[in-house]
Amino acid sequence: MAKKEIKSKYTDVPVKDIKNGVIVLDNKKMVAGVKIVPRNLFILDPATQNAVINNLKVVYNVIDYEFWIIAADRPVDINVYLSELQVAYHNSNDPVKRKMILEDIDKANMFMNNNVVDTEYYLLFKDKDMDAIQKKIRNLISNLASAGLTSFQATNEDLRMILDNFLNGGETTTFGTVMA
Repeated sequence: MAKKEIKSKYTDVPVKDIKNGVIVLDNKKMVAGVKIVPRNLFILDPATQNAVINNLKVVYNVIDYEFWIIAADRPVDINVYLSELQVAYHNSNDPVKRKMILEDIDKANMFMNNNVVDTEYYLLFKDKDMDAIQKKIRNLISNLASAGLTSFQATNEDLRMILDNFLNGGETTTFGTVMA
């Protein structure tokens, strides 16, 4: 079996593999990072808004290596919720409840038909040493927490989605092995 070489249709990015939350490049460098949970600052009082913004400035100023901030849209999948609504509709005999459930089903279908997306935020960086990557990830998570933001290491799925969004015009790629 030979490893399938992964290349984008739109750019020549030397991606060798994606594993353990890291994009492995042909030159042995690795791209990793954290996914930052969105927080709506506009619903906070002005003092809290300023505190979060100022703390975030401190976080960015202590990073002493090249990094990228990425905002990526991911389609919202509410199929499970829609299925649960349909089961609830069929299990109910109360006409008022059935009418309310039908209204929720209509709203859910509207979301599905209008390609609603969640915006996700990532801070990525490149390094050759896995220990250094893990240390940077721990520091980023800790520093972002001190700024009032929740984050965690980007997963393989997150990294694939980022590559698909930015390098393949939104088309999903398949990674893995092929038979030779």
